[in-house]
Amino acid sequence: MYKSLTEAAKKGDVQTLHNLIKDDPFLLRVGYLSTQETPLHIACIAGHVNFAKEVLNLRPEFATELDQDGFSPLHIASANGDVEIVKELLKVGPHICLVNGKERRIPLHFAVIKGRKQVIQELLSVCLDSVTEVTARGENCCHLALKNNQFDSFKVLFDHVVLFKKEGVLNKKDERGNSILHLAASRKQYEVFDLLLDEKFALKDKLEMNSLNKLGLTPLDVLVSEGGDSEIEEMLRLYGALGVEEMNSFPSPHLVVVSHESSPMNTGQEPTTERSKCASKKLQDYFKYDKIKDSPTKVRNTLLVIAVLIATATYQPVLSPPGGVWQDDYWPNPNNITTSEYSNWTRPPPPHTAGQAIMGTHNQISYGLFLVFNTIGFQMSLHMLNFLTLGLPMQFELRVSLFALTATYDTCIIAITPSGSVYVFFIVLSVVMPCLMPILTMVVRDYRKVRLCRLPCTGANIA
Repeated sequence: MYKSLTEAAKKGDVQTLHNLIKDDPFLLRVGYLSTQETPLHIACIAGHVNFAKEVLNLRPEFATELDQDGFSPLHIASANGDVEIVKELLKVGPHICLVNGKERRIPLHFAVIKGRKQVIQELLSVCLDSVTEVTARGENCCHLALKNNQFDSFKVLFDHVVLFKKEGVLNKKDERGNSILHLAASRKQYEVFDLLLDEKFALKDKLEMNSLNKLGLTPLDVLVSEGGDSEIEEMLRLYGALGVEEMNSFPSPHLVVVSHESSPMNTGQEPTTERSKCASKKLQDYFKYDKIKDSPTKVRNTLLVIAVLIATATYQPVLSPPGGVWQDDYWPNPNNITTSEYSNWTRPPPPHTAGQAIMGTHNQISYGLFLVFNTIGFQMSLHMLNFLTLGLPMQFELRVSLFALTATYDTCIIAITPSGSVYVFFIVLSVVMPCLMPILTMVVRDYRKVRLCRLPCTGANIA
């Protein structure tokens, strides 16, 4: 009989429901003690409003029961957008609007997530305070609307908030300390800011434009960290939005305050050195890396460009070494040096081969230093390119290209280096350097980090 009732609920068969109740008047009272899913849940899932209405007339308490997934019938109807079923359920009483389901979500939360505007209006009309209810994660309806990109839902909620003077909802924070301004900034939701900052709603003094989340970021900081948006940033700044550094920036104690009587304009004196240093420091601070404003993606792109420029600048001298290369072979005949084309020279050049570096023939020490530092720059730039592109598609192809570039670099150097100690040294260097560079950078970086961590502890002993 219980199975027949379930089938009737799925089909919305009201007549079968009445027949089953006649045969067993206590069917609805005891038939579902062993399961959490009632016929009302099934009817709401299937969207049968007449069947749901009949069940409510017989057992109105079913309206507040939760199924095994933590949903009440109103949760289900709200998520599905069945306005007529929602209206029937609300006749039981406004208290069912505040039934907590899974993660303490009420029916209004599901309606907002799914963008059911009519259902949202019905629920708010019956229970005005449901807009202030929060989930287990501290999210109110406005948070959920923005997180799920439901601007139409947010617009309905916003109209309700403004109409009933509940602007405090707009400043509430979730468990991560994010207000709706933080969320809208992280998603660059222009239409949300356009609505919130519309002057006709007069919310300028009611919105907390510079509240901090748990990462210590204001909405403007969040926007900048996500790559920024000039139009949204302009709107925020017009409403007084600031970044954390701007909020915490105060005049440094070393700044020189010049009074009206002693100002350079009145005395003819030049500005002090302290003011000049201050201007230089400001310029440096303006362009230096900012952990808050500069996103990791932007920094990586900048480093990639720099690494490519260094690789190009260090590869070019291999093709055109300082002083150029010899254009001919010259091996003087010890028996008759005057027969050489250099016989007219007071001091003939050293023996050489065409294509070898002139600098390497004349000054091996300088040429050796040039090779060492140029190779360090080249290998370091290739290490940066490999490190910054980890995880990107076609990683294997990129590494093959970098290996080929290293091989051509070493081949060129070996070809233009005259035979001798420098030649042998560079062959060893070209083999060791690519393997040693990643290890050296890691060791030096870790050493510096450990040293900086120890400084605060030993600083008291430093005279």
